Amino acid sequence: MALDNIRPAAPGARRRVDLDTAEALRLLASVPFGRIVFTRRALPTIRPVNHVLDAGSVVIRTHDGASLTARTRQAGDPGVVVAYEADAIDPDTRLGWSVVVTGYAHLVTDPHELARYRALLEPWVGQAMDYTVRIRPDLVTGVRLAPAE
Repeated sequence: MALDNIRPAAPGARRRVDLDTAEALRLLASVPFGRIVFTRRALPTIRPVNHVLDAGSVVIRTHDGASLTARTRQAGDPGVVVAYEADAIDPDTRLGWSVVVTGYAHLVTDPHELARYRALLEPWVGQAMDYTVRIRPDLVTGVRLAPAE
């Protein structure tokens, strides 16, 4: 039985290299999308979203009916805990990197910031994205998968 998504393993071992915060954030800024993780009804929920990195914070746009919008709207200080993950791993060579940012998410309410983020971050889906969420990282981890030497 042949499966379309199975590929032969690329030759050679890999090694895991931990990234420092600056390199992890640089790599995160180099890709346009990732996955946000938050809780919904006490269970983890993951959504793919596009993002920008601004002054070390991850910024995404969302809509009125989104679970994340509701969670951040209800959250007081310090906000709602989320994780954000992005990666770039080549499926053939199995080399690349992965970065996870964990921190507190807040709705952006300043009109000037909202206008700026609307100009910087165009949603990939065809629906109104009237809300903007900023994730301020408290923990940034990253790994690179490199050829073994």
